[in-house]
Amino acid sequence: MCRTNRNAWKTEPHRLTGRGIGVAVLDTGCFLHEDLQNRIAAFRDIVGRKRLPYDDNGHGTHVCGIIGGNGYASSGSCCGLAPECHLIPVKVLDRRGNGYASDVLSGLRWIRENRELYQIRIVNISVGSFSRKNMNENSALVRGVNAAWDEGLIVVVAAGNMGPRSGTITTPGISRKVITVGCSDDNQEVNVMGSRMVDYSGRGPTCSCICKPDVVAPGASVLSCANFPGRYTCKSGTSMATPYVSGALALLLEKCPELSNRDVKLLLRERAVDLGLPRNQQGWGLVDIGELLR
Repeated sequence: MCRTNRNAWKTEPHRLTGRGIGVAVLDTGCFLHEDLQNRIAAFRDIVGRKRLPYDDNGHGTHVCGIIGGNGYASSGSCCGLAPECHLIPVKVLDRRGNGYASDVLSGLRWIRENRELYQIRIVNISVGSFSRKNMNENSALVRGVNAAWDEGLIVVVAAGNMGPRSGTITTPGISRKVITVGCSDDNQEVNVMGSRMVDYSGRGPTCSCICKPDVVAPGASVLSCANFPGRYTCKSGTSMATPYVSGALALLLEKCPELSNRDVKLLLRERAVDLGLPRNQQGWGLVDIGELLR
């Protein structure tokens, strides 16, 4: 059963919408869906070198909709978390959702070089690799996200869908610096990339004995923008839980723009809601927007 995304959080006396916060999305690109019109601040295509925004897969558009769709095509019934943030999609995956570490690294470098120009505060990476040769902290992908973090960017990364065994966090989510997100509702059987899955959210610890994920968020049967005009589609997985957290953090930064990435991570730890699940499954707990913004 599909469900709509959370609406932007209303607090008194100000309704938070993510205005002024730039969120870069490393993914399959972004279709110019009605819900995202006029808020794509820039688009970078590492794969095909095209200038105008597009998404020949749909995954990146769905992720962007969760973060910042404004609900225009659904008369407000399907709205992202931060509907006035601005988005910077960076296409690093092809039409099949596959890609190269070198393209992800090129995308990260471009984001770092242009962060001031586009006021990028958050980098959403719903991308991961489970290749054994890349499962250590010296891998190029981990070094790449760590460099972005060290420059002050808030890097939010999916835990991957390789659970429920321990040690199944994908790269670069194994980085001890970034915010790694798992699914809070992976007990529900869902369709992930054409396969029926349950208990799929990646579990820690990492090979360096770092507890991961850091937090969990809803990721089952999320309704968001499709890569066709006026249409929505359901997708599931940690790829959908990750932009939920990115959108929530855009609201937090609008409220408290002075927060550093370290401050944000500490607040997530302090205000996460304990679900009573194992530490290597839930991390610090569920990201609850009301708690986070209190």
